[in-house]
Amino acid sequence: MVKFVRFIACFIGINVCFISLNAQGYEIKIKIPALKDSSLVLGHHFASASALYPDDTIVLDKKGLGAFKSKKPLPGGMYVIFFPASKKYFDFFIGNNQVFSIEADTTNFLKTAKFTGSLENKLFYEYQNLIADKRQIADKLFELKKKATSPEQKDSLSKAIDNITQEVTTYTKKLISDNPNFTFTVFLKSLQEIEVPDPPRNAQGKIIDSAFQYHYYHKHYFDNFNIADVRLLRTPVYEQKIKNYIEKVIPPVPDTINKEVDILLEKTRVNEEVFRYMLVILFNHYASSQIMGMDAVFVHIAEKWYLPFATWSDKEFKDKLQKEVNKKKPNLLGNIAPNLKLIEVSADHFMAAKTDTALKSNPYVGTPLNLLDIKGKFLIVVFWEADCGHCKKAIPMLHDTIYQQLKDKGVKVLAIHMIASVEGKRKWIDFVNEHRMYDWINAWSPYSYEYKDLYDVYSTPIIYILDENKKIIAKRISPEQITEIINFETKKGLAAKGQSSVKNE
Repeated sequence: MVKFVRFIACFIGINVCFISLNAQGYEIKIKIPALKDSSLVLGHHFASASALYPDDTIVLDKKGLGAFKSKKPLPGGMYVIFFPASKKYFDFFIGNNQVFSIEADTTNFLKTAKFTGSLENKLFYEYQNLIADKRQIADKLFELKKKATSPEQKDSLSKAIDNITQEVTTYTKKLISDNPNFTFTVFLKSLQEIEVPDPPRNAQGKIIDSAFQYHYYHKHYFDNFNIADVRLLRTPVYEQKIKNYIEKVIPPVPDTINKEVDILLEKTRVNEEVFRYMLVILFNHYASSQIMGMDAVFVHIAEKWYLPFATWSDKEFKDKLQKEVNKKKPNLLGNIAPNLKLIEVSADHFMAAKTDTALKSNPYVGTPLNLLDIKGKFLIVVFWEADCGHCKKAIPMLHDTIYQQLKDKGVKVLAIHMIASVEGKRKWIDFVNEHRMYDWINAWSPYSYEYKDLYDVYSTPIIYILDENKKIIAKRISPEQITEIINFETKKGLAAKGQSSVKNE
């Protein structure tokens, strides 16, 4: 069952007032005798299969007659007639011609629907019936193939199935070619998968480009799907087409994604409504991404596109967004980590304060420390709190297991305790002593919380990994990911040195 939902403009800011050039408005006459005295709702799809929005309502008379009509034309797209009593609906298309009649029997709408004055919808229902008939034949052939005992029978049935597939393919291509401007055929074309050729081979038959098919698919992904066509926005497939592209086709590399995002948004700027939808769906997708490094894409979209061009967004939201961008920019992957001025507390003080209440409660202890002055091949920076439930499990594991495996590889840990009070100092002393974390650089910032903004710290523990030049190579990761990342970066460094050595020779 498909539910109608109210359109909430503030959700995505879509301008639903875009109209095609049809001065006569719309008049869709309905004749469904079985639904006399029944309410009907006219609605449209929007971007996904789960989104249906109402446009008009009528009540059929005692003969099952009625008409949806208005002087204002409907935007092109895939529409529905919804039967509230049965929770059922049927699809049809709206194009330039918006004056036509529909007659049907509810026992089998697909088979009985008749459209008068709409060649587009007549072709749509002929196509659906053809597909249904061919699928029924193909299903029977598949069943026979399962039961076939001889290779000859199986081969014959396979050819029959292939012939049906080819027949449908040929019919579909001709339908699209003969009627290129119908909303229906634009939609039908958008459903057609790209035909990817075989990869090139050398004289010996060996594939010479293993990535050929991926690159071809990537380049031609939108050949059949015009992302700037606003009619496709009012279908159930637009959102999935875009999400599949950004999630499965584009390489998950921020710089590459930023270029692809720019292309998508530039192409949709020809239509304000599509541009708004594209911008919002990309913005929301990368704003909520949990994949490390995708905040760089979020920042890129916010700075280059959302803040300058999202005219539908209010000032309060934009001000908050600008602050969020300012917080995230300093700690993007690949940046030199922001410097922190901290107070380092020595292992000797922790051990002495274990049994000395005065020392344990004294916050004025330690020596100044600049994060950027710490030497080491890798620096793990962890922001934590002694009374944080997650920290109580993660910090000992990081110290007792992960760090012990990595410390001989030039790895250091800067553990920044975040409770800046006398009580916080006591908890810190007890925790470090309990877990004997004396071989870490234990520090805090009792006079400033600037690090929370610089490192976007809003929960604990938060873990960063910096290389020897203090470039951020990983962030907001779990302790379990640290070893894999450092091993990967170590191998990458060795490989780079090897290539450099070969070049020098």
